[in-house]
Order: sequence, then C-alpha cells, then structure tokens
Amino acid sequence: MSQIEILLLALALSVDACAVAFTYGLIIKEKRLANALQIASFTGIFQGIMPIAGYFLTSLVKAYVEPFAPYIIFGIFFCLGVKVIKESFAEKKTNVCLGFYCLLIIGIATSIDAFSAGISLSLYGNSIFLPALLIAAVTFLNSAVGFWLGGKLKSLPSKWLEISAGGILIALAVKALL
Repeated sequence: MSQIEILLLALALSVDACAVAFTYGLIIKEKRLANALQIASFTGIFQGIMPIAGYFLTSLVKAYVEPFAPYIIFGIFFCLGVKVIKESFAEKKTNVCLGFYCLLIIGIATSIDAFSAGISLSLYGNSIFLPALLIAAVTFLNSAVGFWLGGKLKSLPSKWLEISAGGILIALAVKALL
C-alpha cells in the first residue's frame, strides 16, 4: 500500500473512535481537556497496537495464504466497509463511564478493525511500525477533535462520516483486486 492509501486507511479506521469521542463530548461537561486526552490516548494506543498484532500473527501463516492475498485483502476491507456503513444506521447507545476499564473497553472495541488492517498490511508486504504509528496518531487526533466538536456542535451528523469511512474501506478492497 502507498503512504496515501495508508493515510486513508488510518482515517477510515479512526472514525469509530472519533464517533465515540464525539458522543462523550456531547455529554461530558467537566474536565473536558483531561477527558478528551484520556479517550484520545486509549483509542490511539489501541489503534496502534492492534495492527501490529494482526501483522505478526499473519506472518505465522503468510506462506500459506500469500497466493490468496488479494482476495483476503478484498474480503477484509469489503466486510469492514460494509460493517462500518451498516453500523452508521444502527442506534447509538451511550455509556458515560470514564474509568480505566471503560476506557480499556472503548480502546479495544474501536480498534478491532485495526487488527484486520494489520493482516492486510502484512499481506500487502508493507512494514508495520510506521503505518501503526500513523494509525495511532490519526486516531488520537481525530478522537481529540471529535470530543471537542461534540461539545461545540451538538448536531454534527456523524452518520455521514461513518458512511464515508465505509466507502473508503470498500474502495481499498476493490483496489486490492486491481
């Protein structure tokens, strides 16, 4: 994958974390900076760790799956894109817990897709550390901005951001077959 494609991937992967942070930004009124940094840190760290885990687990079986890599990449990105679009239409439930375990769950829940992205990066033959760092940084920034926007713009339609992210993932899926 090219650097631009990795940046697009990072943006698409960060949308879930941004949407969660936006929702928290709508609700939380006190210690806004500290809470924004906590949410952004947890989501960013997990978005950076999960692709590394996917990458290295894939390396254990890469020789067996490499002939099918374009189809696997297509399947992963296509399914992720459809999942993101489908979830954009689902009713959002808000949990305002900001304890360590809640933040841990938020970090894991918003980064499961990044695990699959790590598998795809491995199959593409990319290195992992720079893309993982970029994914983590983009997620951190988007989560912080999402939290801030949640406090400022009470009616921003996050649904369209999620649909756009799904579209980017589907476009990356189609590109894998070309």
